[in-house]
Amino acid sequence: MPRLPVLLAALLTVTAGLGVRALWDGPVAKYAGDALYTMLIFVLVVLVWPRVRPAVAAAVAAGLSWAIEFAQLAGIPPALRPLLGSTFNPPDLLWYAVGAGAAWAVHAWLLGRRIPPDRAEREEGTHVKGESR
Repeated sequence: MPRLPVLLAALLTVTAGLGVRALWDGPVAKYAGDALYTMLIFVLVVLVWPRVRPAVAAAVAAGLSWAIEFAQLAGIPPALRPLLGSTFNPPDLLWYAVGAGAAWAVHAWLLGRRIPPDRAEREEGTHVKGESR
């Protein structure tokens, strides 16, 4: 996956998170934020490891999100609480899975839309100049 679209996806995810927080409050903003938080982790995994399979990136993103949530049971240092949270909330685990699943689905769909290089070369080799398809 090329890095520019991945960077744009990260920017879009952060913008969506800020937009959700600006437009709504309460459970909608909280749980949408949880899903988007995991989607951002997914995007960062793809940024660091461009050839990662979508299912692996989703598992890593959900796993990291869940690990952070469970770490809240032991206590998060005050300096990290704005980023990592401070209170364990079991429903968050579901919304992290929703975010990972949504990111996986979009990534898999985007990969499916790309023509593999070997197929593109074969199709290019069969095209006759001046002939329309």
